Amino acid sequence: MLQRLAILFFALFFTWPASVLAQGHGPVFGYATPTNSQGEYSFDAGLLSRSSADGTQLAARGIVTYGFTSFLQIAITTPALLTNTLLPPTRMTGGDDFEAKLGWRFHHHISGVGKRFESTLFTGLVVPGPQSIGHLPTSVRSAPGGLIAFATGVASRSHYFWAGAGFTSFAPRAGDKNPNVFSYSLVYAYRPRSWRTEPNKWDWRILAEMTGERSGDFQKSGIDVIGSQSNQIFLGPSTLGVYKQFAIEGGVQFAVYHSVGPLLPKENVRVAINFTYFLFPAHQH
Repeated sequence: MLQRLAILFFALFFTWPASVLAQGHGPVFGYATPTNSQGEYSFDAGLLSRSSADGTQLAARGIVTYGFTSFLQIAITTPALLTNTLLPPTRMTGGDDFEAKLGWRFHHHISGVGKRFESTLFTGLVVPGPQSIGHLPTSVRSAPGGLIAFATGVASRSHYFWAGAGFTSFAPRAGDKNPNVFSYSLVYAYRPRSWRTEPNKWDWRILAEMTGERSGDFQKSGIDVIGSQSNQIFLGPSTLGVYKQFAIEGGVQFAVYHSVGPLLPKENVRVAINFTYFLFPAHQH
């Protein structure tokens, strides 16, 4: 089984512009403000594991991102579930939903050498994947939806802090409807002076990430499925390393708060790893 997963993962990485979450610029779980520079592509490949007492879900996700300007980008996300199990809805990890998302960094203020305060707005289309089962024993028919998210924060050469929140809403389909999901995150990152290396060496950061997700009840034939709501908060460490045109990031989160309906299990642990390749415009080389 592990050999098959490894083969599939490397096939996704080397043959498909692919990612898990944060596109190599920041946290692996939470919201952040960075966007690609003008004409810059980034290709990501990642694996995400979500575990509960009922089983583990393993997903591979790919993202290709392009920067129209240094403040406006588009990102296309393509997922694949490798193993599936019953879990609460998620937006921070994306599940098996396809996404097309615009990011606009509308506020960018430089306050000193290497210091900046900035804010980014995200909006886009979400299309449930063909492997969706409505997260319930009784299948709920899915329809596309929309998302809007916001991140703001400060960054310097040694300290980073981001706060963000998002809201996703799905359209109904023949009386069925996936729940709206409200998500939020707080992220702190630290880059010690001894880790600020030359451009030809790895540059590392350590992060602490808190994420939360709150979703309402599913609807079946126009009626709320009582007991299908969820409210969970996760906390854990992660790390990010950048070397020339490559980045690797990974982390683990543990559930610190649960309020989940009896139809869904409580999620315990999330683990993610992400690889990024940056393709810069010719004038940046």
